[in-house]
Amino acid sequence: MNKKVKKFLNKKNRAKVICLTAYSKNVASILDKHCDLVLVGDSLGSVLYDYKSTKEVTLDTMINHSKSVRIGVKKSLMVVDMPYNTYRNSKEALKNARLVMKKTKCDAVKLEGGKKIIPIVKSLVKNKIPVMGHLGILPQTEKKFTYKGKKLIERNRILKDAKLLEEAGIFSVVLECIETKLAKKITEQLNIITVGIGSSANCDGQVLVIDDLIGLSQSKFRFVKKYANVNQMINLAVKRYKSEVLKKQFPKAKHSFKN
Repeated sequence: MNKKVKKFLNKKNRAKVICLTAYSKNVASILDKHCDLVLVGDSLGSVLYDYKSTKEVTLDTMINHSKSVRIGVKKSLMVVDMPYNTYRNSKEALKNARLVMKKTKCDAVKLEGGKKIIPIVKSLVKNKIPVMGHLGILPQTEKKFTYKGKKLIERNRILKDAKLLEEAGIFSVVLECIETKLAKKITEQLNIITVGIGSSANCDGQVLVIDDLIGLSQSKFRFVKKYANVNQMINLAVKRYKSEVLKKQFPKAKHSFKN
């Protein structure tokens, strides 16, 4: 286990962990000052490219954005989502995860799923590739986006999957839109860190998409809280710029060059 992962794990039961997504160096450099973990999420598909689902995100796209994020991340643990259809079996997963680690210099990769991906997780961990899990709503394969843990059979399956993933060697798991009591139970029964998104304050930490948090996107998910309105700020700045150019107030002499 590398030092960054170990340091992250040591926060279990000591302090809440702060996680956010980033897709570029400029944003990443700001988040790095405040986060324990910066995730290059395949959510960039909908956030940046207006894809209907994360299934359309390619490995090359993830690698290119991760390279940019890596420039801005110095302190935080940097994790990269493995996109859809890049870890269908152990051989494929190892090949692609190694490529991601080599090209992006990230600290870990994240995979969605439970029991089905256990052999894959074991293979990656055996080859010294740190893995973060993801349970609850699985955006890469989900057909119906509704919170998980309504029925006992589903609650038992998710809890079992969480324990199996921990045994397989993951260091942390994202719990997306999981019922409050179930999130608490998973967090209490695991020795690894749980990171919630729509899964209550019972998790060890929280993660949000940065564009949602700062009001740059128009996301209306129940679990999102907007802490700023950057969309409005950009609009006002561009409006002012346009006005000054039209009125010949910009650029002034100090913005120009003269012998």
